[in-house]
Amino acid sequence: MKHQTISMHDDSGTEVTAQAPLIISASRATDIPAFYADWFFRRLEKGHVRWRNPFSGQDSYVSFGNTRFIVFWSKNPAPLLPYLPMIKERGIGCYIHFTLNDYEAEGLEPNVPPLSQRIETFRRAVEALGRGAVVWRFDPLILIDKINIDTLLEKIAHIANALTGYTEKLVFSFADIESYKKVSRNLRQSGINYREWDEESMRESAARLSTLNRNNWNLELATCAERIDLSEYGIGHNRCIDPELISRLAPDDEILQNFLYNAKTDTGQRKACGCILSKDIGAYNTCPHGCLYCYANTSSASALSNYKKSIANPLTDSII
Repeated sequence: MKHQTISMHDDSGTEVTAQAPLIISASRATDIPAFYADWFFRRLEKGHVRWRNPFSGQDSYVSFGNTRFIVFWSKNPAPLLPYLPMIKERGIGCYIHFTLNDYEAEGLEPNVPPLSQRIETFRRAVEALGRGAVVWRFDPLILIDKINIDTLLEKIAHIANALTGYTEKLVFSFADIESYKKVSRNLRQSGINYREWDEESMRESAARLSTLNRNNWNLELATCAERIDLSEYGIGHNRCIDPELISRLAPDDEILQNFLYNAKTDTGQRKACGCILSKDIGAYNTCPHGCLYCYANTSSASALSNYKKSIANPLTDSII
């Protein structure tokens, strides 16, 4: 399954060919809600964005002409919230993947707002969109000198208690540091001693989390793009671009419902990913949160530099 293509005019008036997806991902590659919300909604009004392929470096165009649904990803979607009525006015549905971790004491996420502020933002987002439309992610689970499984479970429990009544699901993954050399390098340069997860530690954490959840919150638990089968602990494999959730949130959109009925897994994602087809419009190396474990940035300095260039050119058609 591929996205429909259409002819359109770019900002200079030149006729170009563009992908015209039904579902937009904004974005796995950078935090659009936190840092590029103004830019995104200007582009939504313009009707298209220019997207750069991170592997080939080639630019292409993405039209919003057929867009029926947007999946947002963020660690701080507060700047997005004032724009939500605009999405509704356009007849577009959405939900937010809200990565709400607690790595404050360890300094792993140096530029995110304080945890208490992010918890309040989560609640505000739920009040605006509804409980199912804000998905809690504690992602990734990372083991370092100051964080073991006990510590992680305490951190998860603290947030879960604060989100009682505001979330129905918890999505998580296990940090796979050695697979991303830039991540291992950045952690070492920051003086962070990390430990890789093995199957035994994954199963221990899963079993203990499952027990905590069953006794306290009764959330749906799911892993993101993890091959390990944790179903014996009641933990499933997540589909972050989720046809069931989209269908539930946009029940009256016949075009979208027909697409979802026939939707296939997105073959452009990691092998263990269960997402259906969408078009991501973000760009790597543009998120200034500065998270030390981030796989999407070569370095915090280069990401901050690219962000400043983007802010200096607010009318550009691309994040890059």
